[in-house]
Amino acid sequence: MFGPFERMVAGRYLHARRGERFVSVIAIFSLVGIALGVATLIIVMSVMNGFKADLLGRILGLNGDLSVFGVTRTISDYDDVAGRVRRVPGVVSAAPLVESQVLLNSGSYNAGGLVRGMTRADLQALHEVSDNLVAGSMDDFGGDDTIIVGTTLAERAGLTVGGRLTLVSPQGAATAFGTMPRVRAYRVVGIFDAGVNDYNASYVFLPLQAAQVYFQLPGQVTQVQVMTRDAENVAPIRQAIEKAMDGNVRVMDWTQSNNAFFGAVQVEQNVMFLILTLIILVAAFNVISSLIMMVKDKSADIAVLRTLGATRGAIMRIFLMCGASVGVTGTFVGTGLGIVFCLNIEHIRQLLQRITGTDLFNAEVYYLEHLPAKLIWSQVIEVIVMALVLSLLATLYPSWRAARTDPVEALRHE
Repeated sequence: MFGPFERMVAGRYLHARRGERFVSVIAIFSLVGIALGVATLIIVMSVMNGFKADLLGRILGLNGDLSVFGVTRTISDYDDVAGRVRRVPGVVSAAPLVESQVLLNSGSYNAGGLVRGMTRADLQALHEVSDNLVAGSMDDFGGDDTIIVGTTLAERAGLTVGGRLTLVSPQGAATAFGTMPRVRAYRVVGIFDAGVNDYNASYVFLPLQAAQVYFQLPGQVTQVQVMTRDAENVAPIRQAIEKAMDGNVRVMDWTQSNNAFFGAVQVEQNVMFLILTLIILVAAFNVISSLIMMVKDKSADIAVLRTLGATRGAIMRIFLMCGASVGVTGTFVGTGLGIVFCLNIEHIRQLLQRITGTDLFNAEVYYLEHLPAKLIWSQVIEVIVMALVLSLLATLYPSWRAARTDPVEALRHE
């Protein structure tokens, strides 16, 4: 498509001579603009992907892919329900649990929290907790006075293994003086770090029987937590569970309970893609301006080439190559920069924190305790293709103008 003559002339035009530095500087800025736009788009999309995947994994890891509730407030025959749920194809586990909100108290510390009562075996299978104990042991989890808490709660309340945390439930016993809240202290036998600040600050775990006694639910649970093989395709499993239970339970999957949250993340990801695409578009306009100035500067050269026999197509291809070189180089430089940045983003964040002395990713604000990034290569290819297309489209009009240059008019004032 591009002959040796056209490549030679385009290469000479890209190397500025004395007196032509300004056009070259504009071309360099265009290249840098495209590179930064592509790199920024890849980095932001990767961070959004990582943020979504990390949140999904941690939320589902602690909350399960589905929750089975009774028609009434509680489930009495929970062992039978859990057994029937486990037999549904695609189900990995089904754990009966008691869940309720309480007030957490230790000394002067008071905060709301969520209690989950589970058997030791079920909590051991909850790897986000059992595999991330920073203190204590699962072997001590049992009886009627033990509890496992998160690292943030332990730090704020000044708790260590062996300390005592008091639970206060508003669902107390009715007396002549009104409802008296239930109050009981439990011994801390483990401290976990789930990697999600909100969970570390508010989730506590009791043995199932201890939770049933505390919340006055003898032989009952509030729900059965279900884990599946494919969380992304959970709807068919939900329907299969409803069918297996003959409609005697209510089943809610994660897409229903967290739909608004993950929907907002998806909308934000799409909007960020559109906004950051404008950076590449602005750089493409810089390519147009630099090429137009180059065509104006080289009008006499174009006229000489035309008089020597160069066709309009050859002139157009010469300037297409000039613009495309800027666009292609900028795109691939930006792609490399973006990929390297994403692969080392946590190290870069920590380095910047040490230099600036500020917390660039506050766990209490951003929900996670590290800055995630997940490269999806199909998205990287989409960004590359989009940048190349915009860069090539930007070269069409200036190249067409160069091809339409009249040699007589161009040489009249030379």
